[in-house]
Amino acid sequence: MFKTALLGATLLVAGVAAGTAMADTLADVKKAGVFTVATEMQFPPFDFLENNEYKGVDKDLFDEVAKELGVKAKYMDLPWTSVLPGLEAKKFDLVIAPVTITKERTKRYAFTVPISEATAALMKRADDKTINKPEDIAGKKVGGGKGTSQLAQVKEYGQTLPTPPDVREYVDSNQSYADLAAGRVDASVNSLPNLNFAAAQRKDTFAVVLPPFGKPSYFSWVGRLDENDKSLVEAVNAALVKIQKDGRMATIQKKWFGVSQELPTTVPEPQL
Repeated sequence: MFKTALLGATLLVAGVAAGTAMADTLADVKKAGVFTVATEMQFPPFDFLENNEYKGVDKDLFDEVAKELGVKAKYMDLPWTSVLPGLEAKKFDLVIAPVTITKERTKRYAFTVPISEATAALMKRADDKTINKPEDIAGKKVGGGKGTSQLAQVKEYGQTLPTPPDVREYVDSNQSYADLAAGRVDASVNSLPNLNFAAAQRKDTFAVVLPPFGKPSYFSWVGRLDENDKSLVEAVNAALVKIQKDGRMATIQKKWFGVSQELPTTVPEPQL
């Protein structure tokens, strides 16, 4: 009787272990032949809609990753505030919205190797003669995307100035840019690549304030920290490194940024 019970318990444990081993997101993705990812398509040049067609750095880059994995890419468009919660709820497999690597986020999410530089900077109106360096935003109105690392950084930076700026939160960066152009805010905060792109598109309207005020940082894609998702993130990393080494990443960067970037091939220790 004891041996029978022991055997049954052993088989139960083995069955649970086998079931756990079988739960692998990468295997599920390859079996389905579809890799479902999410982003907010209001963050040019990384993600945006043009004539209802999804374009940008992340689209071009993830298309290449999907080819490397032998699967089709399925893209979901969500508000930024819903992207990370949706990942945790397992509504899709990976976040390809560019997410700044921070110490707090690494406790909760698995980051891929960087897909872009992400240092926080400021943009002003092109005819504004009062803002010539980051410190000049003291006492002024600054807009940025709600829930972004860049918005958090400008709030922290503002506390070091004689008069902190009036920081205003927007649903997305495009709304912040619209208010900047209209004179409702004096500056917009975002990553340097985003601002360079926005200013290049509207040279008569915007100008980037240099140097950037933020600490050097990087954008990455985000997966879950679950053991079941580990192989998926590792496969994406391997694909990204290959794409960087064979020159495809540089081609995509030049297309959208005008220049290529040297990026780490491992996940860097965050400074933020």
